[in-house]
Amino acid sequence: MKSKDRKSIAVIVAHPDDETLWAGGTILEHPTNDWFIVCLCRASDKERAERFNNALTVLKAKGIMGDMDDGPDQHPMDEKEVESEILRLLPGTHFDLILTHDAAGEYTKHLRHEEVNKAVITLWHYKKITTNELWTFAYEDGNKKYFPKAIEYANMFESLSEKTWLKKYKLITQTYGFEESSWEAETTPLAEAFWQFKTPQKAIKSLNQFEDDIKVSKLKIIKLLYNDSFVKELDTICSDIDKNYSTQAMLDYINPFQTIKSMLKNEKEKELNIFKTPSIENLKSLYYKSKAYIQNKNIYSTETNYFEKVSTEIIEPIIKKSLYKLENEMRIFKTPNIETLKSTYYESISIV
Repeated sequence: MKSKDRKSIAVIVAHPDDETLWAGGTILEHPTNDWFIVCLCRASDKERAERFNNALTVLKAKGIMGDMDDGPDQHPMDEKEVESEILRLLPGTHFDLILTHDAAGEYTKHLRHEEVNKAVITLWHYKKITTNELWTFAYEDGNKKYFPKAIEYANMFESLSEKTWLKKYKLITQTYGFEESSWEAETTPLAEAFWQFKTPQKAIKSLNQFEDDIKVSKLKIIKLLYNDSFVKELDTICSDIDKNYSTQAMLDYINPFQTIKSMLKNEKEKELNIFKTPSIENLKSLYYKSKAYIQNKNIYSTETNYFEKVSTEIIEPIIKKSLYKLENEMRIFKTPNIETLKSTYYESISIV
């Protein structure tokens, strides 16, 4: 944010303190801008509402609070309800810039952050709010391995000066009243980062890609778990992960794996054609794809953020077993022994 021109900037967040944690340094370092902070939750919490208003004074910003549901159970909210609350609270003027949460949230895991991101992008896309640019917070916590930190390769990354960081830290510990040993105080980032979008089309594309990645990640995990002995667990896990996807619907989505499994079940003899040259290339491709699914680094990184309810006690042993088995199976391509190939194929179909 290098321009010296006075800008009108809205910050749309889920909770009081989000504006400080994820963008407080940026706000403090640009006091001449017209900052308006929308906080969608906790207006009825008198203590937090008072602290939010005190924070606005320190940040030299104007703002407003809503009282959207923020219970501990974090039930998904209706998208239209979130959008309506933003429109109710946000002044109906054009902004030079809007800052808000990222599609993935800033840590593992807060549903309201994700919902706010989607609502803001949707409203911008349909021109119900207008801005020259949209910036979303860019942080990650390594799937709870460490406190959230700014993503260095984001479109904008800036280390805060010691003076600015101390002001930000005091906002968290003194104005908001969090203990120095609290998650909020321990988190207070030393740097701030943002993903930048200059058109709603690019923001929508990014959101769609994120949602597609989530679906693929769900399918990867379901695929790893797919085994006759885990059918009951799958039903429970699928229900927990996403009410909109049944176990069978997810499994049917996985091609070519499910197609081949169905063929084996119904037409085993016909499927032997896959072992005839040049169809051997198809089988090789299948194994390589299987290997790629299981070895994909996203299984071990941020995308697993969205599957906290899937027990690692179930997933990890299957991943290890599958990797070991696939490594061994790759050796079959070094020999023309068709019987070994057939045997290995049938033996491995349970994990493919």
